Amino acid sequence: MGDAELKKVFEEYAAFGRPGQTKDITSKNFTKLFKEKGLIDSKKLNGTEVDMIFTRAKGGPANKVLTFAQFQKALVMAGKSKYGEESEANTEKIKSKILSGAGPSTANTTGTSKVGGVDRMTDTSKYTGSHKERFDESGKGKGLEGRKDLTKNTGYVGNYKEEGTYDKKH
Repeated sequence: MGDAELKKVFEEYAAFGRPGQTKDITSKNFTKLFKEKGLIDSKKLNGTEVDMIFTRAKGGPANKVLTFAQFQKALVMAGKSKYGEESEANTEKIKSKILSGAGPSTANTTGTSKVGGVDRMTDTSKYTGSHKERFDESGKGKGLEGRKDLTKNTGYVGNYKEEGTYDKKH
C-alpha cells in the first residue's frame, strides 16, 4: 500500500474543521478517523486506547498534533493494540482499513438552511401572539406602529364614541 494514498486520507482528516491545515492532525480528528474507519472496538482498541496512542506518538506534552511521520508510528502502535503484537502484517491491516471507505463524514450534524433568513423571519404565519402584529399581510414590517401601542392624545377617553362632535353641538 502506497504512502501517497495514506497521506491523502491523513490530509483529509487533518483539514476537517481546520481548512488548509494538512501538515498535522489533532487528537479529535485522529479519533474521528479511527471511529469512521471501523477500527475502534469495545475490547482491545477502544476510544481511551486511541487517545493513549495519540499521546505516545506525539512525542511530549508540548506537541498538540501529529505529523504524518508520527501518524505512521501511531498506526504501528494501533496494530499492536488491536491485534496483540507489533508486526508489519498488523500495521498493514490497520492501513488497509484506513484506506477503505470515504473521507470525513458530517453525519448527525445540523445543515445550513436553504431558505433566506428574511423570508423565514417575515413569514407571519409562523409568528404568534403580539409578534404577529409587527407585519402586515404582505410580510412588510409596520415599523413603530407594529411594536408599540400608540395612544391618541386627543383628550377623550378610549371608548368615547362621539369623539370630535363637541364643536358641532355647541
